[in-house]
Amino acid sequence: MADEDDLAPRDEDEGLAAGPPSLDMFGDNKGPTLSDPTLSEGASAAYTVIARKYRPKTFDDLYGQEAMVRTLKNAFASGRIAHAFMLTGVRGVGKTTTARLLARALNYESATVHEPNLDLTEEGVNCRAIIEGRHMDVLELDAASRTKVDEMRELLDGVRYAPTSARYKVYIIDEVHMLSTAAFNALLKTLEEPPPHAKFIFATTEIRKVPVTILSRTQRFDLRRVEPEVIVKNLEMISEAEGARVEADGLMLIARAAEGSVRDAQSMLDQAIVQAEPGQTVTAAVIRDMLGLADRAQTIALFEQVMRGEAGPAIETFRTLYGYGANPDQVMLDLLDHCHGASVAKAIGPQALIMPKDQSARLAAIGAAVSAGTLSRLWQLTLKAYEEVRRAPDAAAATDMALIRLAYAADLPGPEEALKRLQAGDLASPGLGPSGPLGGGGGGGGGAVASGGGTTVARGFAAPQAQTTTEPVAVLNTFEEMLALIDRKRDISLKLDVERFVRPISFRPGAIEYEAAPGAPNNLAQRLVGRLKEWTGERWLIAAQGGGGAESLWERQKREEREVRAQVEQDPFVLSVMATFPGAEIISVRTLPQAEAPEGAATEVEDDDD
Repeated sequence: MADEDDLAPRDEDEGLAAGPPSLDMFGDNKGPTLSDPTLSEGASAAYTVIARKYRPKTFDDLYGQEAMVRTLKNAFASGRIAHAFMLTGVRGVGKTTTARLLARALNYESATVHEPNLDLTEEGVNCRAIIEGRHMDVLELDAASRTKVDEMRELLDGVRYAPTSARYKVYIIDEVHMLSTAAFNALLKTLEEPPPHAKFIFATTEIRKVPVTILSRTQRFDLRRVEPEVIVKNLEMISEAEGARVEADGLMLIARAAEGSVRDAQSMLDQAIVQAEPGQTVTAAVIRDMLGLADRAQTIALFEQVMRGEAGPAIETFRTLYGYGANPDQVMLDLLDHCHGASVAKAIGPQALIMPKDQSARLAAIGAAVSAGTLSRLWQLTLKAYEEVRRAPDAAAATDMALIRLAYAADLPGPEEALKRLQAGDLASPGLGPSGPLGGGGGGGGGAVASGGGTTVARGFAAPQAQTTTEPVAVLNTFEEMLALIDRKRDISLKLDVERFVRPISFRPGAIEYEAAPGAPNNLAQRLVGRLKEWTGERWLIAAQGGGGAESLWERQKREEREVRAQVEQDPFVLSVMATFPGAEIISVRTLPQAEAPEGAATEVEDDDD
């Protein structure tokens, strides 16, 4: 039999709850709460952490594990209940909680239900004793403290005896991979031919350490990581129940930092709530400082500078982040994350990124501006730089050098592009330096480091094609100058799309933000990036935002036409003509060219009416 310590409920828990707060194991609101005035002054010592207060009470509360719940419901409904279950997954996804709910479901008994049942909304005869960990037929133990074969044999000696009051004897073994080989062998025979009244539920985070002979005799359920948006909904519910106000962006930071673990997210929320005074809102900046994270908006700006080859501004941005307390290795992790996000947005679209819309749009713009090969090379370089930063005696200096290398590599042509230029004989003169912001130093050693030596020669002819022609490179400072350039280049299709669907938000050399009008082509930003790079010789980052843009040129023209028409329709002469000829209609309003008017005559507006 198990010791009393083994039968006692564990302090930690896994899972996601949607019910009201409580002080018991599964979230029932039984007993006094912390707000009860009858508690003594020392009641703060009895505070129950959020991860324990909000445990699932039913299988419907296990958000994020719908596939497992559906399988179990079908099995219970058809009577095909396995004799052993193996629950695996990362920390905090609900393994122990699911095991305890299974123990209740297997032994569920009420006045009307006399068979195993997954509907636990109403408390059964055995539920309270199982919840409180005092039921004689439900034994929960930790394999880490019972690894020896003698302890396992002692436990299995009691399997042959029938349950005292419940339907099944249920053995819950947590962290089962901690058992020794001899203990597994002792368990094997019983697990292969268990008595009909015994059920085994195993939980583990290291499924590969469990022998295949054990796995083949169990029904395995892989509890998946919980998606960040699901975790955010749970955190919002808990915050409302606790009377705490936390910014939505802060909850998203917690959900991303939890990496799919609900218990980790709830523990971090517990810590975040006390970061502000009662009644005040916990901001995203406070949570970011609590988690030790760099500002993602700033690291995206840093990534944009790296992709444009701006080593100097990138180092200044990093030093600003470093001064605010951001860890260099965390900055490199963010750059890795942004490189991955830009690649995914390029392949699937910005909707595949789980982050605020403005940030996903910026990463999507980077993905549209560069090739998949360039992003792949930057990923490899950043991954190597991350390892260097972690091992370097001076992490900040290592990050500076990594940013220089990344900016230099981002400005280099890829091997395939360099090969095409070599085959076409497109070589610049030896005196020309690279086109990027690093200037004409052009050392071949830098090219060898940045691209593995494969693009050392390519560095010599990295100058834009436009520099080999007599036409000067265009410099665009305003949105109107860009439209004029498109008109001069006679790209009619692009001109019409830009005039009709681009609602400008901001414009600066090298970067454009706009709101896409309804019906805009999906590849408009990519086409515009390619043309501007060809015409100006610079990399452009063009992001389509969700809103906030001004009128497009086409919308402005239509508005001005409506205003002119309304002015003409209110003209006294036109009103008299319309009254004289009932049923007349103004078809169009045209302005006569001044050149057609006689010298000294005033320009008139001709009204065509029918």
